[in-house]
Amino acid sequence: MPAYFSRRSLLCAFTAFGALLQAKAEAPLIAYVGTFTSPLQNMKATQVDLPPGNGQGIHLFEVNRTTGAMTPCGLFKSGTSPNCLTFNAAKTVLYSTNETDHQGDNEAGSVSAFAINPADGQLKLLNTVSSGGKGPTYVSLHPSGRFLLVANYFGGSMSVLPIKADGSLGEATDFKQDAGTIGPKKATNAPPGSFAFSGHDGTHSHMIAADASGRFVLSVDLGLDQILMWKFDDQKGTLTPNDPPHFTFPAGDGPRHFAFHPNNHWLYSLQEEGSNIVLLDYDTEKGRLTSRQTISSLPPGFAGSNFCSEILVSADGRFVYAGNRLHDSIGIFAVGKDGTLTFVTEEWTRGDYPRSFNFDPTGEFFYSLNQRGDNVAVFRVDRKTGVLNFTGHYAAVGNPSSIVFLDLAKAK
Repeated sequence: MPAYFSRRSLLCAFTAFGALLQAKAEAPLIAYVGTFTSPLQNMKATQVDLPPGNGQGIHLFEVNRTTGAMTPCGLFKSGTSPNCLTFNAAKTVLYSTNETDHQGDNEAGSVSAFAINPADGQLKLLNTVSSGGKGPTYVSLHPSGRFLLVANYFGGSMSVLPIKADGSLGEATDFKQDAGTIGPKKATNAPPGSFAFSGHDGTHSHMIAADASGRFVLSVDLGLDQILMWKFDDQKGTLTPNDPPHFTFPAGDGPRHFAFHPNNHWLYSLQEEGSNIVLLDYDTEKGRLTSRQTISSLPPGFAGSNFCSEILVSADGRFVYAGNRLHDSIGIFAVGKDGTLTFVTEEWTRGDYPRSFNFDPTGEFFYSLNQRGDNVAVFRVDRKTGVLNFTGHYAAVGNPSSIVFLDLAKAK
């Protein structure tokens, strides 16, 4: 009898374990899409990037793992333009910058924290805090997992927000206001015939992120044509200017976003008005940058106006992808053994004004968020060549701005 019950118990255990594995395998892959829901009421109407506001908040989609297609599965409605998204380290909380100017007496924007339901990925608001400046447009998680780094575009400033034990946010531990000489309206390296002008009317902090070690933080100011470099205290959550405190690009080129190579020694900076990519060597010990190559983000022979947007490096470090708005393309570049870039080809985004893009967790699919086209277009990635092949799949989203993925099958 004991042996019988032992075998039966063992069978039940295997059955339960199998059911658990099957449930995990069937758990969905969720995509969260941030959007622009309304124009910034107090911002200058001349800003070329001012969104018309067709979004409804944070849109949720279930992603088909085989085809990459997206099916709507939820919506957290918000009228505050939750335009940039990131997770906490455990991926149990989602954070969004809210590109508004209505938080508090100083007309700042805000950042929100959302608890994620591990069963279906649905969102529940934890709290919202001030970003310290107008129009927060970028948020990233510090490698320590204890702080968020926030760039306020219209405020020309940045802030550090502490993450509490439950994933909610505390008030800023530090705030920095950008200052310096504003670059000219004409980019030094603009394509022939370009009239591209976006952010050289003041300081505009466009991106902020730490290096892999977390010892240094880099922030981009488009109006100053600089990447600002900081030492970071991960106990206090404070920024101190590095030596030197910044790297300056050619006047008017307008750095927007950057991406580190997986080796952490090369950094690729994308210039919004200059429409080019600059390869910089990164000194991991001192947090310093040295430029080594400048290459157009556009195909050879291009003339006219273009605004660059997003830049990403493939997980294997073999390819760099650069977004071109007005030209509405993704420039694809091969990474050489020394980090230098060679133009491979371009791919039409299948929509107007690609603001950002991202890979799915496997790197098999590539998603282009076409802001003025009100859609997300899905591409399959050729790992050998880096080329993007359109799958024929679209997802309708008003003014999409940011996309991040959560695989619930791997959720803790």
